[in-house]
Amino acid sequence: MDQNIANKILARIRGTGRGSVFATKDFLDIASHETARQSLGRLAEARVIRRLIRGVYDYPAFSALLKAPASPDPDAIARAIARSHGWTILPASETALNLLGLSAQVPANWRYFSDGPSKKYQWEGGKIAFVRRANKETTILSPKTALLVQALKGLGENGINDGVIKTLRLKFDNKERSRAVREARYVTSWVYEIIKRLPAKKGARHA
Repeated sequence: MDQNIANKILARIRGTGRGSVFATKDFLDIASHETARQSLGRLAEARVIRRLIRGVYDYPAFSALLKAPASPDPDAIARAIARSHGWTILPASETALNLLGLSAQVPANWRYFSDGPSKKYQWEGGKIAFVRRANKETTILSPKTALLVQALKGLGENGINDGVIKTLRLKFDNKERSRAVREARYVTSWVYEIIKRLPAKKGARHA
């Protein structure tokens, strides 16, 4: 194996920072698939990186509390899988709520809508399910707007209060909130009415 290529792969991994998740295909611009696979396999054997599922690894962060490698980020795993297959994915409602900090309950199964096939993956400590659903919410909306729509659906119309609105204003900047108003006009009516409340009023200092 070309040691120079192996060093480039290692440098890229270290450059992404601790906790990052990547797939073999993320390195095909600097190595062949077989070379990248072999390099990652050797790094996993040396415990520099951690193999999560076939073709997907992380550069584990360290948990000071547990004094051991921290658990991998399920959302980052899902996105690495999606990149590897060329899928567009969207967190389903319960997953979206967790990602936005609107639910303290960690999902037992992380669910995503996908324009790829329905598939399930499992690693030590978690599960991810991709559900085929090619529609306007996965293919037309920007990722942040789609995340917002799914979170609101997960809460339900009666679950929206001023606290939720405040949290969402903190999670989305002015540009993202304005984009959501433009993009989401054809989603469920009550969801769109909530989204229209998010942009800060003129002169307000919302983040």
